[in-house]
Amino acid sequence: MAETVAARAQAGRVAQRTLALLASAQRAAALRRAAQALRDVAPVILEANAADCEAGQAAGLSDAMLDRLRLDAPRLADMADAVAAIADLPDPVGEIIDRRERPNGLVLERVRIPVGMIGIIYESRPNVTADAAALCVRSGNAVLLRGGSEAVRSNRAIHAALVEGLAAGGVPAEAVQLMPTQDRAAVGAMLTAAGLIDMIVPRGGKSLVARVQAEARVPVLAHLDGINHTFVHAAADPAKAAAIALNAKLRRTGVCGAMETLLVDATYPDPHGLVEPLLAAGCELRGDARAQAIDPRIAAAQDEDWDTEYLDAVLSVAVVDGLDAALDHIARHASHHTDAIVTEDSSAAERFLAEVDSAIVMHNASSQFADGGEFGLGAEIGIATGRLHARGPVALEGLTTYKWLVRGTGQIRP
Repeated sequence: MAETVAARAQAGRVAQRTLALLASAQRAAALRRAAQALRDVAPVILEANAADCEAGQAAGLSDAMLDRLRLDAPRLADMADAVAAIADLPDPVGEIIDRRERPNGLVLERVRIPVGMIGIIYESRPNVTADAAALCVRSGNAVLLRGGSEAVRSNRAIHAALVEGLAAGGVPAEAVQLMPTQDRAAVGAMLTAAGLIDMIVPRGGKSLVARVQAEARVPVLAHLDGINHTFVHAAADPAKAAAIALNAKLRRTGVCGAMETLLVDATYPDPHGLVEPLLAAGCELRGDARAQAIDPRIAAAQDEDWDTEYLDAVLSVAVVDGLDAALDHIARHASHHTDAIVTEDSSAAERFLAEVDSAIVMHNASSQFADGGEFGLGAEIGIATGRLHARGPVALEGLTTYKWLVRGTGQIRP
């Protein structure tokens, strides 16, 4: 397996050098061809996805996992449109980040360049195959994809269409490769391919990300679980708060931006108006003693509930004594993904925005907006929750690094 990964990474590195030299307009045109290729073979992709979903149901995948896996005509159209939209995004490669001239006449520029050879390890969502490939090509990077076994047929069909379109546009086929095996040893081989793979991006559950972080000998851009909070402050507008809470939890329960814990200020005037729409929509609520007092249908929460990413129609609810208690709860239990406050008190909102240490912090908005497309970045490769290199939705800029260009006129250092 190590030899297989090495051969593909080496081929990708060669292709990346060619890709990086292509004009921005040519990379964009190739991506538009890839988007059209996805549309042209839509029936093939949907047939492959139906087989994956059937196998997933037989294997007992959860409803949330099946929702992530499932493609239909509108979702596939959105996937192709996202690839085309990435083609239209400003190209970060070659951007001059800053420029300065030293007293000795040296001119220094810091310029964006591709990271190089990127490995992406992901589960369930077949759209990651298209999003990741498009983002990498637009930013001049080669990519080695290793998708989950539950989406193997979908990923292969999507990859084949993408490569056909990209190659027609002059992009080397080896710039976008899909691992040909579902052997778990492939993951380990990618994680230890130092010198061949420049960065690993994991997208999946906590166990996958934990394994990547524990075993990697390659730099990792981590996408951790989304234990996201919405705090309804005492000064929240009740109609606004109820609508935000319902959308943040139930718009799509299987996405990483879904709310997993609702925090309610003890002096908020209408707590029942918050929980009733959730319960009526079929959401299971688990709360502390004060939350249970709001409605008898709220079950008792266990300690582990506050640290669980449900990705399902299940929600933890806690009643807290004001902003300080909410901040303390979030500091103890958040995964540093996305946390929100609902309030009409601007000073409370600004304090929340300043003090919550998450990649995305929101005021009066649903956490389901935690998405690169909604941020105007196009498709995303993940939500980075660490502190280094990139944070939040990782799109084109997050897939670049930089180098210094120094221009002189014969200067020597004394």
